[in-house]
Amino acid sequence: MSKVTVVGAGNVGATCADVIAHKELCNELVLVDIKENFAEGKALDIWQTAPVDMYDTRITGSTADYSKTANSDVVVITSGLPRKPGMSRDDLIQTNAGIVKSVTENIIKYSPNAIIIVVSNPLDVMTYCAFLTAKIDSSRVFGMAGILDTARYRAFLATELNCSPKDIQAVLMGGHGDTMVPLPRYTTVAGIPVTELVAEDKLNAIVERTKKGGGEIVNLLGTSAWYAPGASAAQMVEAILRDQKRIFPVCAWLQGEYGLKDVYLGVPVVLGKNGIEKIIELKLNDDEKKLLNESSAAVKEVMNVLDNLNQVTA
Repeated sequence: MSKVTVVGAGNVGATCADVIAHKELCNELVLVDIKENFAEGKALDIWQTAPVDMYDTRITGSTADYSKTANSDVVVITSGLPRKPGMSRDDLIQTNAGIVKSVTENIIKYSPNAIIIVVSNPLDVMTYCAFLTAKIDSSRVFGMAGILDTARYRAFLATELNCSPKDIQAVLMGGHGDTMVPLPRYTTVAGIPVTELVAEDKLNAIVERTKKGGGEIVNLLGTSAWYAPGASAAQMVEAILRDQKRIFPVCAWLQGEYGLKDVYLGVPVVLGKNGIEKIIELKLNDDEKKLLNESSAAVKEVMNVLDNLNQVTA
């Protein structure tokens, strides 16, 4: 009997819950939000698709009552303010750190053995915030960014090559956003290196578009994306609950891997029932290492902002 909680019933959280329910990944699914009756309404709407789409996952909503989340196996945290046009990710730190801290405390109180997936922005530092608050092993607190970033990268490549996105495999590393590190060397189309199929200038343009993938959607919609982020988080839940041992890029706590320490950064991992079961260390060339180190330094800067805020409020 597995149980999943999604905190935050906004666009990303509701989409994530919808995908989890349709895939029947758990018996019980709880949607939590701070806004009165919001999660209850979303949960009811999703549950009413069960007779149409033929699934059994029971979904309920709760207004800030975390007792209903008790004994969750996996918790997805999507809470926080979305990024508005012209707003940098760093502008969000103070507000969203307060939200993520409070949510994590409530989750751990009722589900001390849960695996926590963070989706809130700025992603890398919010995952760090949840880790500091949860005080549990880092294999059970990690962030969803790499799956979304690789999905965007693969989607753009599928468009460029006019081929099925199913056949494209890719790895991206580093922070979520402008400092992400795409690895064309590790990108294949049905096993064929992408560098043999796409000209270098086109590939570089796709890489740049991927880095700004979130911003592109913010500019088009006036708010953050939700279908792809929600589905990406649900894919992580699936890998954990079904113990699939999938290899995904995930925002993980590094303790010496890639020569980096005490930083949450996107790296390939094996995801299974224990959360992060292994961090995979790729043999990076000098250029890739340089980009990863720059990405790490950028994320560290943002983590320091949080550390300083914590010292002020301590």
